[in-house]
Amino acid sequence: MEKNDTSHAKWDAQLRKGTLELVIMAALQKGAKFGLELLGFLRDYETMIISEGTLYPLLDRLKREGLIDANWQQEDNTRPRKYYELTSEGKNRLTELTSRWRQSVRDIETLLNAK
Repeated sequence: MEKNDTSHAKWDAQLRKGTLELVIMAALQKGAKFGLELLGFLRDYETMIISEGTLYPLLDRLKREGLIDANWQQEDNTRPRKYYELTSEGKNRLTELTSRWRQSVRDIETLLNAK
């Protein structure tokens, strides 16, 4: 791995750390998902790929904070799966975080375009 690749990997890791709460809640905004489904969903976004070891502690924290609910469901002959969904408090928090994120992007764009 070249130095530039390592630098990009570090940048991506720091970006994920700062945005994971927003990313997970955004992934749940269209409806409930189980853990492995969330991981698969995030694989479609190059800089948001995370491990189970990162996802499940975050889901537990969001649940403790009342931002998501978790319910076991069994479909057909599959084993039960724990589905996560936003609570009304979580939807409000997502709205707040989205606003802050968009302001941050605008500020960064302004700084990058400054002459």
